[in-house]
Amino acid sequence: MKPETPLPTPAAEPTSIPIFRRILIYGSVLSLAIAVVGAIVGGLVAGGTGVVSALVGTAMAVVFMGITAASLLLANKFAGSEAAIGAFFGIVMGGWLLKFVVFLVLVVLLKGQPWVDPTVLFLSIIAGVVGSLVVDVVVIMKSRMTYTSDVTLPPAPHDD
Repeated sequence: MKPETPLPTPAAEPTSIPIFRRILIYGSVLSLAIAVVGAIVGGLVAGGTGVVSALVGTAMAVVFMGITAASLLLANKFAGSEAAIGAFFGIVMGGWLLKFVVFLVLVVLLKGQPWVDPTVLFLSIIAGVVGSLVVDVVVIMKSRMTYTSDVTLPPAPHDD
């Protein structure tokens, strides 16, 4: 008779949490680079208005990236139970809706402002969005996460 093998203990936190943390760190570094390059190029193209527009556009991209990461980190707290699966998807969808509403409000508030250069603002937002997508892809491709993370398998049948 074989001794029983103890079941593996579940991870203290979902294995996706370190990946989201890395995405936030790399995204922050990327945002700083976009802010510096955008401010320099915006300053050369449109003067002080270009600098402000580049910084505002980068800040908007950072806020959107932060809302996404924060909603996923919060939703992961509900990922362990089948009963709370609705809460998980509700939080993720709520984060998406929040981003949409914040974007619309900012567009309305910034439209026609004399201190905003629309082209520089638009290009810095696009650079932030595309850059954050690249960061997501690179971090996930380099992660060593299994396809079946956070799964506890039933014990194997015993040969008596």
